[in-house]
Amino acid sequence: MAELNGRPVDPDQLTALALTNYGHFTTLRVDDGRVRGLALHLERLGRDCRALFGTDLDLDRVRALLRRAAPARGAVTIRVTVFDPSLDLGHPERATAPQVLITQRAASAGPLPPIRVRSVPYDRDTPEVKSVGLFGALRQRREARLAGFDDALFVGADSLVSEGGTWNIGFFDGDQVVWPQAPCLQGVTMRLLQEVREHRVAPVTLADVPSMHAAFATNAAIGVRAITGIDDTGLVGHHPAIDLLREGYAGLPGDAL
Repeated sequence: MAELNGRPVDPDQLTALALTNYGHFTTLRVDDGRVRGLALHLERLGRDCRALFGTDLDLDRVRALLRRAAPARGAVTIRVTVFDPSLDLGHPERATAPQVLITQRAASAGPLPPIRVRSVPYDRDTPEVKSVGLFGALRQRREARLAGFDDALFVGADSLVSEGGTWNIGFFDGDQVVWPQAPCLQGVTMRLLQEVREHRVAPVTLADVPSMHAAFATNAAIGVRAITGIDDTGLVGHHPAIDLLREGYAGLPGDAL
């Protein structure tokens, strides 16, 4: 399912998105018509639209388009992509009329299996914006998977752990959850988990990883997913702290679309 502004999308309308890759998005999970952190998703869409297009996004209209796309029962993952179909590669400053593309896919059922990740020196361009420019992140994921890992974990030039390509990372140090202090996208799932579990935000380097009791990845599509290895450092796949995070996140009622 793909709709642009509430109507079936014409392939020609996707040309600018395919050829320029300029825009932003958010991905959310809808369970029986409710979304955890809906206000945070909408807030991010509005903020990123101003950053990339210099204009305000009609968030009430976005919400109406989400209601149109989401089933009343069951679970789906919906992506809201904002881009300007009239964008001209030679004059990107003229792209001031962003449109809303809604796409849908099946939602994952139950906790996903743990992952092993490889650290790579990489900083995303404008990490605070959830942009559609995924080339760098996907290239790093591809290389990590070819090397026998499940995904890539980004480490900045300052040697600080930051994020994965499409997820945030958190640790449990034996007392509380630790979120890395580094330039990254502040994910909605991460922000919600910070409300349900005692935590701190602090710099984390690869040298700190062996002292951690557990690590996990978060985003709206996967919820909380255990990480069992970072490079050659093994981590437990089942830890009470991760179970508590999953339970706390699952217990959030969500907001009605």
